[in-house]
Amino acid sequence: MTAVIPEVLTPCGLSDYFEVMTRAVFQAGVSWRQIAEHWDAYRDAFASFDPVRVAAYDDLDVERVLATPGILRMSRKVRATIANAGTLVATDREHGGFERYLRSFDSYAALAADFKKRFGFMGDMNVWYFLFRTSHPVPRFEAWVRTIPGDHPRMREMVDLARAAGRSPERE
Repeated sequence: MTAVIPEVLTPCGLSDYFEVMTRAVFQAGVSWRQIAEHWDAYRDAFASFDPVRVAAYDDLDVERVLATPGILRMSRKVRATIANAGTLVATDREHGGFERYLRSFDSYAALAADFKKRFGFMGDMNVWYFLFRTSHPVPRFEAWVRTIPGDHPRMREMVDLARAAGRSPERE
């Protein structure tokens, strides 16, 4: 089973970025455990997170994904994931690499603002989560989390685990 609290990783390609983004989309508003326990179903439903293949999904594929046991039956999240795959591929092409896109901004705030415009279901929390998990610089959690309403114990746990492993991409 996939860990409930995901680890920080060094992406090897677009599929790694797409997997982290998809997890952010589906985790939002639900139990992280619920998503973790069925993560293999998401991997199967979304073609091992191949964004080129997923970007080509049509309405029949949406219905197939929604009928997959273990997948949240939320059409908006499935459709956003498909759209995000296309946007990820287009952004990669536009910038000569997705990594180059991420590094093309002079601040976290500028990157986060652009990211939220480009990708569906990627609000403040999901952008920080995505960048943190993919080893890109983010503001220090304790300062940043004060800007987000609510209590975020899973995010805190993820940050603590990454710090303990020496894998936190936070910046002062």
